Amino acid sequence: MTVTQISIFLENKFGKLSEILSLLGNENIRIIAATVADTSEFGILRLIVSNPQKAYELLKRSNVSVNMTDVLAIAAEPCAGSFAKTLACFTKAGLTIEYMYCFSLNGKAILILRTNNREAALDVIRTNNLEYRMESDLIKM
Repeated sequence: MTVTQISIFLENKFGKLSEILSLLGNENIRIIAATVADTSEFGILRLIVSNPQKAYELLKRSNVSVNMTDVLAIAAEPCAGSFAKTLACFTKAGLTIEYMYCFSLNGKAILILRTNNREAALDVIRTNNLEYRMESDLIKM
């Protein structure tokens, strides 16, 4: 029920993002979703890709600081009210959303979430009948 996310630590220097994307592109790794969080000195590039294990190994071999993390992919209607309703399920369960980003797929918003407790979050998904996407669903697109 989880999706593997690649997190890459980037120095905030000219060309670093392009360098990483070129490495992945040269190996025909598709980017399904991406977000960058940055400060003046560094950034974290978070990616959902078509082949996370291959991307991880490629980046490690290229001396890139990279981690793999399990995140959740929840489908919702593409409007703020729907996002709020979905996130309220986690809040009611006492869970914190550490970060979130989203993308659109076939008329649905796909919320990529990381919470402070993955197992409890999976229970929230099940008990609230939230619509989720498996990693294989995202890779097929």
